[in-house]
Amino acid sequence: MILFPAIDLKEGQVVRLLYGDLDAVTVYGEDPGAQARAFADAGCDWLHVVDLNGAVEGRPVNDDAVKSIRAAFPGKMQLGGGIRTLENIRHWLDAGIDRVILGTIAARNPALVIEACRLFPGQIVVGIDAKGGKVAVEGWVETGEMTARELAEKFEDAGVAAIVFTDIDRDGALTGVNLQATVDLANAVSIPVIASGGVADIDDIRAVKAAKTGGANLEGAISGRALYDGRLDLAAALEVSHA
Repeated sequence: MILFPAIDLKEGQVVRLLYGDLDAVTVYGEDPGAQARAFADAGCDWLHVVDLNGAVEGRPVNDDAVKSIRAAFPGKMQLGGGIRTLENIRHWLDAGIDRVILGTIAARNPALVIEACRLFPGQIVVGIDAKGGKVAVEGWVETGEMTARELAEKFEDAGVAAIVFTDIDRDGALTGVNLQATVDLANAVSIPVIASGGVADIDDIRAVKAAKTGGANLEGAISGRALYDGRLDLAAALEVSHA
């Protein structure tokens, strides 16, 4: 499976949020490119990058920071946050991003996601962020009545490369992945699912790996705060994920 270290960007800095709250910020670095190089040197094949300002403003914001990460990281990158038009998608793919993550627009305009999959095969990921089981949008500020499964099923035959499923109630809280909800979603659709939110330690990585080995349609797991705080040893996590 793939371990995706997360680099969340706010005003050009590497940060982590608690429960998706833009006011509950911990800054982990001033140089996103240096952080990307560190992950590359550790043996990471993928990065998960989020433009937090973009997620709220609905447009790409942290261009310079993203481009510094791309220049520093030789592996593959997926990027989300404020990507809501075909022009936004082209902008980032032309900048060398391997996959773009469509979140709010997936809930607001599923037809655009389907068209994007047709135009950019293999490069479109859907981000489904859930709070209390219901899909949240606009940088997690708004929650509607649609369930994560209902949204995922809209893209069953669209050609989506993966779904990033985030449990907002656990994001940044180091309380453990909501594995049951993640596996339930993975078993409900044919699109590979990436676990996100709450990774606390190596046991969470082992649990996701075991579920994948057991047949769950999981592509991998994203980790942010646990890596930055040292609760999750990156070398050990990569060893488990690559086994």
